[in-house]
Amino acid sequence: MSYHILSIDAYTCHLSCDKGQLRCDDHEHPPRSIPLEDVGAIVLSSFKATLTSNLLIELAKHRIGFVLCESHQPAALLLPADRATDTDLLRNLAGMPAQLKSRLWEKTVNAKCSNQAQLASQWAPEHSLLKDLYTHAQSPKPYKEAECARLFWEIFSTTWANDSFRRGRNEESYNPLFNYAYAVLLSCTLQYLFALGLDPCFGIFHQSRSHATPLAYDLMEPFRPAFDANVARWIQMGINSKLDESQIATITPEYRKHIVATLQASVVYNGKQLSLRAAIEAVCRSFRKAVLASQSGPYSPWKISTIKWAGS
Repeated sequence: MSYHILSIDAYTCHLSCDKGQLRCDDHEHPPRSIPLEDVGAIVLSSFKATLTSNLLIELAKHRIGFVLCESHQPAALLLPADRATDTDLLRNLAGMPAQLKSRLWEKTVNAKCSNQAQLASQWAPEHSLLKDLYTHAQSPKPYKEAECARLFWEIFSTTWANDSFRRGRNEESYNPLFNYAYAVLLSCTLQYLFALGLDPCFGIFHQSRSHATPLAYDLMEPFRPAFDANVARWIQMGINSKLDESQIATITPEYRKHIVATLQASVVYNGKQLSLRAAIEAVCRSFRKAVLASQSGPYSPWKISTIKWAGS
């Protein structure tokens, strides 16, 4: 099976199959096609897509997963009857030893804390808390995440908001901007987990609960600062336009476009220049390899090298 993942998000399109070729017509571009043998999974986010039953049958024959999304959020997963799940992958994921989970989470949280420190240093290179943030980020302590988060948000509040700012899902101020940004990140992470056959119900740190996807919450952590950077840039643009806090914090169509564009930002992952979306896919792939190998070595979380959209 190929490992190319196709993301189709044209507003309207028609998908069909002819002689082993996936064909896409979207009325705005010439028809495009790709051999099904080169496709590992398809993520469909188009609002008004039509497709043929023959295409679904051919996808099943080629053992290709098909993820259907609503508002870019995965809503359904279609798999061939003989590939309802990857047995070895699921067995390894569900039965992962606690020690392996711990090593994988340690890699994840180290990357997240490092990324927060890198971003904060670009926001406020002379901030009095920056040294403490770097010290905690580099610490081997297993529970450093909370302290790094506290310092990171204090630096954010004094740089972009005010001393009364508190980061929380149900808090006010600029929090709705972050909530929406993280929802976009979560959706993209889920798309790739489903496409790669990783059941997001089996996490390495976050706990399972009704309708939760803990593995997605785990793997998206190091990418949060990338979205924090673009939220800060939006705030800066609002301040420059003389808008008040409530105006800046309103979720508008323009803000949605601004945040979704974060997925196309150019980043470096393992020495390669990729879009952030491609980096998320690559991280999910590396995690999949680690699960199948029952070793933490193949897993490589994303670490910031440069952020050109850091809010400056």
